[in-house]
Amino acid sequence: MSNKLDLSKYNKLIKEIEKHNKLYYEKSSPKISDRDYDNLKKKLIKLEKNEFIKKSSSPSNTVGYKPSKNFAKHNHRVPMLSLSNAFDYDDLLNFEKKILNYINDKIKLEYSVEPKIDGISASLNYKKGKLVAGVSRGDGKVGELITENLKTIKDIPIEIKNKNFPQDIEIRGEVFIKRSDFQNIKDKFANPRNAASGSLRQKDPNETKKIPLKFIAYTFGFIEKNQFRLQSEFLNELKIWGFSTSKHNQVLKSLGELKEYHDKFEKERFDLEYDLDGLVYKINDLKLQQRLGFTSNSPRWAIAHKFSADNAYSQILNIDIQVGRTGALTPVAKIKPINIGGVIVSNATLHNEDEILRKDIRKGDTVKIERAGDVIPHVIEVDLKKRKKNSTRFQFPIKCPSCGSKTFKEYNLITKKYDAVRRCSNEGFECEKIAIEKIKHFISKEALNIDGLGKKVVERFWELNFIRFPQDIFKLDYNKISKLDGWGNQSTSNLKYSIEQSKNVSLEKFIFSLGIRHIGIENAKLIADYSINIKNFLDIISEKKINQFINIDGIGEAQINSMKHFFKNKNNFNIVYRLSNILNIKSRELNKKGKLNNQSFMFTGKLIDISRAEAKNLTEQNLGNIVSTISKKLDYLVIGEKPTQKKVELAKKTGVKILTQQEWNNLLD
Repeated sequence: MSNKLDLSKYNKLIKEIEKHNKLYYEKSSPKISDRDYDNLKKKLIKLEKNEFIKKSSSPSNTVGYKPSKNFAKHNHRVPMLSLSNAFDYDDLLNFEKKILNYINDKIKLEYSVEPKIDGISASLNYKKGKLVAGVSRGDGKVGELITENLKTIKDIPIEIKNKNFPQDIEIRGEVFIKRSDFQNIKDKFANPRNAASGSLRQKDPNETKKIPLKFIAYTFGFIEKNQFRLQSEFLNELKIWGFSTSKHNQVLKSLGELKEYHDKFEKERFDLEYDLDGLVYKINDLKLQQRLGFTSNSPRWAIAHKFSADNAYSQILNIDIQVGRTGALTPVAKIKPINIGGVIVSNATLHNEDEILRKDIRKGDTVKIERAGDVIPHVIEVDLKKRKKNSTRFQFPIKCPSCGSKTFKEYNLITKKYDAVRRCSNEGFECEKIAIEKIKHFISKEALNIDGLGKKVVERFWELNFIRFPQDIFKLDYNKISKLDGWGNQSTSNLKYSIEQSKNVSLEKFIFSLGIRHIGIENAKLIADYSINIKNFLDIISEKKINQFINIDGIGEAQINSMKHFFKNKNNFNIVYRLSNILNIKSRELNKKGKLNNQSFMFTGKLIDISRAEAKNLTEQNLGNIVSTISKKLDYLVIGEKPTQKKVELAKKTGVKILTQQEWNNLLD
């Protein structure tokens, strides 16, 4: 397929999604089912994941949708974030493990379990017992003010006179339509969820009133004075205040109980009076919820356990080996196109060499393919009964299919095992596939974010010999580009503008853009905080002082060794040096206010009622620095129960002040 056709297909799909967004959110007249809409969006994501051009305004980048022009906007005092998803028991184990690591591994966790109703989220703002604002989710930060429409729902109290009702509270829940009620209006709407959405966005509340909407309350956003201890306790109080809650809410005390309840519920879900796509598990203790807090887009204390992923059988036509920017060789099964959950699947990841050997996956095999949410399709198992007699085992290449360099597996000194991933031994831009992937990473959204220079464009510019290194992007011949198929004066001008804008970049994004293995955006921030400016960073990497990064908490030997290997290649260092002369790399701006500002800390021993990870997080929130080695630069060694005596003795010899946990608490006030 030519680049022109790729761009045409991509833009056409975006326009189609935007059209349905407008019909759904602004016109309140959706023309396709929710499933069909989801499939359109998944096709877009698939195009973008398959190294297609990605616009910053792509629907795949948005959460929810901007508030409709038909309604006034209203800011959520607490963002309405999405939930992370679990698809199997391993995901639940990982979810709980992260919580215990963050808080305290001896805490007995208890879960409040609720059905995940497939409806429309809404928040109800009450002041002095009166409903003063009803708001849609919108984009999570700003929603639509749909108070009068929400007031037509009988499940929503307009005024609450209960003396225990908070003076200022935002109650959240789901608006939906029962399956039986939907049968009477199915000619007007594509499905129950769209019916609920379209009804809430009627300009005339009298029209909304004609639709039998229901509301189930499940939590609070903002609350003036929280007197509640448990999520389940709050749910019980909601009923006393006059709200409807799910009769299927449960309190369970182990992952085993969660799995058992999920399995039982999944079998019975089609007999329920409303649509749902999983269960939501929340830490029942509200104080623990507060301690755990949020990531950038979801709470740490809750997860949605989705129902079974779609799967189907297909035949493997071929096994291709893809080479990534870090040299990782990833096998991909090319399969006979198969419809899985409304999506045509033609590729499935095989993960790595060990996975192929473990499952004995071969070319020509009939295999079970599974999709789970937006997870890349993967092979679950081989149907050995259908294997051909002349089938042979797949031989993983010992030389890079791109540059011919030897491939290798790293040996882990701690686990005493070889890594599952085989890699190309080339460290720089000498391997064509690695070079192309490094440039794609350089222009990605999290790095320089050059709009209009997508992955397919990078590939085409490589074929035309326009680019070979990242710095080549800033000396492109725009006259030549404007004459290419699919390009014109306007698109070329837009690209030029995006490239010029990208020259202003923060130090951490620049470090991340280099594509150094083990240096993600969070590690890049730590290194940028330590380096402060590009001059210091260049001095450190040019004068072979990379070992000093070991003083940064969160940077270990894996990161140090990876940086050494990266900069041992002269080509890599020359690229960094040339880019530093082209780009305006902004220095880190450090906040000067904080209870622990410019003081460095190290922790040893077991802390009481708090994990070391949380203690470090609190220290950094108060602008203290965390270090991992004892030296004269360390201000305080904080000791808990059974501290490492060597560290204590070294701290005394070095003159480092030793604090008890209580003394550290006092510094934080």
